[in-house]
Amino acid sequence: MRIVMGRGLVALAAGTMLAGCVGGVTPPPSTSTGVPVHPAPSTSTPPPSAGTPAAGYAVPSGRAFNGSIVGATPLAGVPSVVTSGAAMASGAGVTAGPDLSTLLVDERQAEAARAAFRQSCPGLMRRTDASGLTRGADWSAACSAAASVGRNGARDFFARYFEAVQVGDGRAFATGYYEPEIAASPDRRSGYEVPIYGRPSDLIDVDLGQFSDSLKGRKIRGRVQGSKFVPYYDRTAIETGAITATAPVLAWGADPAAVFFLQVQGSGRLRLPGGDFIRVGYDTQNGRDYTGIGALMKARGLLGPGQTSMQGIVAWIHAHPTEGEAIMRENRSFVFFRRLDTPPVGAMGYVVSGGVSAAADPKFVPLGAPFFLSADRRDATGLWVAQDTGGAIKGANRFDTYWGAGPEATATAGGMAARGTAFLLLPRGTLTRLTGGRSVAPYSYSPAGPAATIPPAPRPLLAPPNVDPRDDEPSAQP
Repeated sequence: MRIVMGRGLVALAAGTMLAGCVGGVTPPPSTSTGVPVHPAPSTSTPPPSAGTPAAGYAVPSGRAFNGSIVGATPLAGVPSVVTSGAAMASGAGVTAGPDLSTLLVDERQAEAARAAFRQSCPGLMRRTDASGLTRGADWSAACSAAASVGRNGARDFFARYFEAVQVGDGRAFATGYYEPEIAASPDRRSGYEVPIYGRPSDLIDVDLGQFSDSLKGRKIRGRVQGSKFVPYYDRTAIETGAITATAPVLAWGADPAAVFFLQVQGSGRLRLPGGDFIRVGYDTQNGRDYTGIGALMKARGLLGPGQTSMQGIVAWIHAHPTEGEAIMRENRSFVFFRRLDTPPVGAMGYVVSGGVSAAADPKFVPLGAPFFLSADRRDATGLWVAQDTGGAIKGANRFDTYWGAGPEATATAGGMAARGTAFLLLPRGTLTRLTGGRSVAPYSYSPAGPAATIPPAPRPLLAPPNVDPRDDEPSAQP
């Protein structure tokens, strides 16, 4: 979620590269005139009421994760004819996936996905699907039914109202992001010297589509210099004082690497010296291209075996502060924050849930749609709901899974680099419509390639933040 994790997070791609996940919709500004300071999060916080910046609330994931890697055997993709270079899912080729009843998802995980899907329904039916796969009305029956699913009925709900569809060759890659917590102070003091900036007053967004129909959908950011519109300051210029007169400082961080990765994640908690915290989320970005420093460091031989996770990269930067500063500045992208008084929110404007929500490219996945990921890691395998987007999350079957907050979430997201096969869950009848009325039967795997199974698992050691067990109550509308 940018998570904006407040407005979609800048995500961390684990493994050999780091990717920024930035949601496309910024929540309304907070009406609070002070700094929202929060006590430790409660696991029984009631859902936000209508009119608050976020809609919905986090749901329990039913997914076990603690940072350890347990391997799994992913399904092979369904044989298909792939159209290379397609700009959206409808042009990439869609193929019938397996019968959903053969994908043995744990009931608790299915219930979590149902609850997240239900929260997404208003936006799912209202938004124009950029993937070209669905129309708003297509989701009506499933959304209506999602509100009245009985206990232990979630798996049957998905099997009854959805069909599995493979986009392209189905080959999936999933990274992870989370809500970080870093040490910070509301005022500058010894040990807290790294500014966490709000949006600069001279940063301008330009919608190029207003100048030419051929540029519709394209936007740039920059600043005015004399009579010219020029690129905005890059990371090096910002960190050496270019915006001290134009950007508010929301807080002061203690660790440059921690503040850098707060930007990579897009939002997080600022733990204050007294123990309380301020939550900040993505507001905007300087318009410069994102560069994943993990890939740079690996290519230069700076990271040894087992060091290509976020934790390994941070450890290297701490051990080599001068070189680490220079490498971080090779990522010219810079994120500006806003204070939040809600849980993390994704690109749809809904609260995201650890172990349930994921970021996807809306040109290939309808935002709000569930999908099944059959991965080479057990923790990543199963049902997810695409409630967020990401600046580096582009193309078919590319996902960034959200894991919440806390040590387990940090360890899991920081090392997530899962590969396998993805199937979108679309309303029944979608594939028939897309194929011109031709009925398409689900793909049947041979005995040599059985459907993936997910054995029952205990709930996560740490529940997602702001979990409300009353996940059948109506959520607020965005």
